Amino acid sequence: MTADNIVEQALAWFDQGEYQRILARRVAIATESQSISRDAELARYLDEEIKPALSAMGFRLLSVDNPHAANRPFLIAIRIEDSALPTVLSYGHGDVVFGDDENWRSDLSPWTLKEEGDRWYGRGSADNKGQHSINLAALEQIFKARNGRLGFNCKLLFEMGEEISSPGLADLCRTYKEELSADIFLASDGPRLSAVRPTLFLGSRGAVNFRLTVNARDNAYHSGNWGGLLTNPGTQLANALACLVNQHGQLQVTALKPPAVSEAIREILSDVEVGGGENDPQIDQHWGEAGLTPTERLYTWNQLEVLSFLTGNPQRPMNAIPGHATAVCQLRFVVGTDWQNLAKHVRAHLDARGFPQVEVEFMRGSPATRFDPTDPLVGWALGIMQQTTGKKPALLPNLGGSLPNDVFADILGLPTLWVPHSYPACGQHGVNEHMLISVAREGLAVMTHLLWDLGEQGSALLGQHHAHQSAQAGVVQ
Repeated sequence: MTADNIVEQALAWFDQGEYQRILARRVAIATESQSISRDAELARYLDEEIKPALSAMGFRLLSVDNPHAANRPFLIAIRIEDSALPTVLSYGHGDVVFGDDENWRSDLSPWTLKEEGDRWYGRGSADNKGQHSINLAALEQIFKARNGRLGFNCKLLFEMGEEISSPGLADLCRTYKEELSADIFLASDGPRLSAVRPTLFLGSRGAVNFRLTVNARDNAYHSGNWGGLLTNPGTQLANALACLVNQHGQLQVTALKPPAVSEAIREILSDVEVGGGENDPQIDQHWGEAGLTPTERLYTWNQLEVLSFLTGNPQRPMNAIPGHATAVCQLRFVVGTDWQNLAKHVRAHLDARGFPQVEVEFMRGSPATRFDPTDPLVGWALGIMQQTTGKKPALLPNLGGSLPNDVFADILGLPTLWVPHSYPACGQHGVNEHMLISVAREGLAVMTHLLWDLGEQGSALLGQHHAHQSAQAGVVQ
């Protein structure tokens, strides 16, 4: 059997409605990880949907309780065919955000998969049930075609708490590092660059949230009696924010800026254009770092956003000088940023500009990751994607958003390849979430071809990868 044969077989299976039936069952399980009333549903998703599918392919299953979040379990699945074969690790999360039933279109329910044109509506259809179900289907097609073999070793990790920031995931990967050891990481989450363009991304930007607060006094005071005599925390905080990010949205804290964009990364992104989709907002061309294209701003630069700003009583403003003001900010950042010392850098920047009264609190953060885009594994994946779809795929050095990719890249030390099966306007985390049928079908073809080829020439590919790594290490030395 050839790669073309197995892809045709997988698409015939898809066209018969088999994938749709599986996805409908999985969407119907209301796995809202933010709700304690859904504990049983979270367990049921793994027990009734994921475990049987993997057991049928001979995977050894290891269920792991989550000490960081009760009833948000993990599942590790392992199939070793031959220790000499390459091992691929994949990942998925079965939890979803709140269904938000009452705000969906009146003829839609988040827990019922509904087809409408090129769309399958349902919570989790895009994030992430639909995506990992495609990858499981690709494995099943290969398993059948090779008469009970994959042609490579395979491990999978499922979590049920990604939508609550993956509590316990990092510790799990440290504890079970040997069980999760692999040669390559290949998974699906997040959106493509656009609905029509297959996409490969190699990591994600990091994100760190921090709070700025001005506590001037315990009470508010009449603005007529005390105006001009008492400092206004809202005014002070607004000016402090303006010294961190200017009126053009440009980050002003030098210590938190990333390394200069390399020519190699510029070249990779030269044919990538963000936005322009039917439901995309219009890009503000003059917002963000000067001298960069919109694509470079999103994928290669750091952006500071003010997520909330509160002073006084916005619902019932009174003629009073408020006693307090607070803002929550976020820095989205790329590899090479000194994000772990953010509080120190912000503190020094504010002090130097006359804002010692502004308190800085580091809230939470996650690292940025980026696999080497010149590695032969990247070229292999892009070549298979183009061969399968007849389209030039987009290569993104990292996703603009954030994923828990650091646990795979840093803790497990794996080359990370992400092939998303969603698109930017999918309604993820909002109402009327949907998966495009055309993208799902194309995604199944791509993943089936990638995994089939891994079984055909995986050892040679890994040899090229290791040779490249050694050459790069020599250059660095």
